[in-house]
Amino acid sequence: MTLGEKVRYLREVEGTLRGLGREMTQLEVVRAIKKESKKSISQSYLSQIEHGQRPHLTDSTRMLLAQFFKVHPGYLVNDPEGYHTELMSDLRVTEDRLDSWLVSGAERFTNDPELSAALQKLAKHEDSRKCLILLSEIVDVPDLTDRLLHVLRPSGANGRKGRHDVA
Repeated sequence: MTLGEKVRYLREVEGTLRGLGREMTQLEVVRAIKKESKKSISQSYLSQIEHGQRPHLTDSTRMLLAQFFKVHPGYLVNDPEGYHTELMSDLRVTEDRLDSWLVSGAERFTNDPELSAALQKLAKHEDSRKCLILLSEIVDVPDLTDRLLHVLRPSGANGRKGRHDVA
């Protein structure tokens, strides 16, 4: 979000907080600042800030606007490129990529409905990464996959032989 977008947003919020039921106009903000803080900012300067013609504020203007809108002065800057307001960890990004990869795999294996469904289930699970790590641990234990499959699906699965199964 740019500085100008933030100031426009703050005018909107301030109007609601003051019971106007609409955003405050630039002129209303200028008049309210003068009345409440005995300091001034011009309407044209505020307009230049909002339209990106003044991408940086002087310290005194930043402090004046921060005090008026009751925000931290550090908020009144352009956000860095790629900045997101929502929290997203690297692990969540990895999980999203993994889920997309699993869905893509499910689409590629439509000729094997059981495998396709399994990949879709993994992708829909809230922690598909953990599921795959667990699967890796299961595969490392000799004969555990066959025993688990026999217990969980006593009908004998689908009769397919894995590459390690003996006929």
